[in-house]
Amino acid sequence: MSVVISGIGLALPGVTAPADLLRPAPADPAPVDPAALIGKKGLRYKDRATQLALCMAAAALRDAGLLGEDGPAVPGDRVGVVVSSNLGNVDTVCRAVETIAKEGTAGLSPMDTPNASSNITASETAIRFDLRGPNLTVCNGITSGLDAVRWASLVLRSGRADHMLVLGVEPDNPVARSLVGGPVVDGGAGLVLSRAGECARPRVELGPAVRSASLSTCAERLSDIAPGAAGWLTDDLAVVPLEADHLDLRGRGECSGALGVLQCAAAVGWAESGRTEPLYALLGGAAGEPAAGLVLTPCGPAS
Repeated sequence: MSVVISGIGLALPGVTAPADLLRPAPADPAPVDPAALIGKKGLRYKDRATQLALCMAAAALRDAGLLGEDGPAVPGDRVGVVVSSNLGNVDTVCRAVETIAKEGTAGLSPMDTPNASSNITASETAIRFDLRGPNLTVCNGITSGLDAVRWASLVLRSGRADHMLVLGVEPDNPVARSLVGGPVVDGGAGLVLSRAGECARPRVELGPAVRSASLSTCAERLSDIAPGAAGWLTDDLAVVPLEADHLDLRGRGECSGALGVLQCAAAVGWAESGRTEPLYALLGGAAGEPAAGLVLTPCGPAS
């Protein structure tokens, strides 16, 4: 059973379309304003990561035809959510810990405390859009985004859902910056993954997924099981030809858990440009750290 990307939603400074991800990052783009995209209602007391995720979720669901003007267009119990975020609500957690240390639990705000849940972004997204299928958060280091896509695909292949909303998001704030040593992307991408027979407009087909103990082994396995790809989606989201050196520019800030989902979104931009060759997405850290890879094949021109 084939799994395809059927919808995409972006909430990233300086990016308005998937093809923008294949171009150099613009200089000093304006931050995303969630209220301007989806209105102020329901954003109060939400952390930055959740606000951004709600924006990309709305856009992706509409793009896939699952959300209309009057609400969901398909039964919510057949649509699930997987969120990838390594830094999502870390500022809320640190703030709560600091408050407890200084004032005890009595100092905690009842409006802020729910945001300390590790699954807050996924659960708030499900509540807002009435998505009652499987719901989870992946917080798995550098491979988190592709791992989230793989888990969502497995849910679809098992028959537990017809569509899965995958959100990769990271906020930019002082706490997140202190953990990664620099700016964070402050946004991400949302994808709707669908069983091929359950969507009107397939964009990119998800091919074999690979996980291994090193980048080199992962790259070799991708090339062996799916030869003929045109290039690699790198961690600056550019498409690098197979014969070129791997790039590491990170011009948009640290993408962390959003990166793998952004790679899949970039593959949609590749498909929309008229290219039909498959791509490899590859994520991994330093020597000794795990790596993940995925084959992404354009489905052809939209009808």
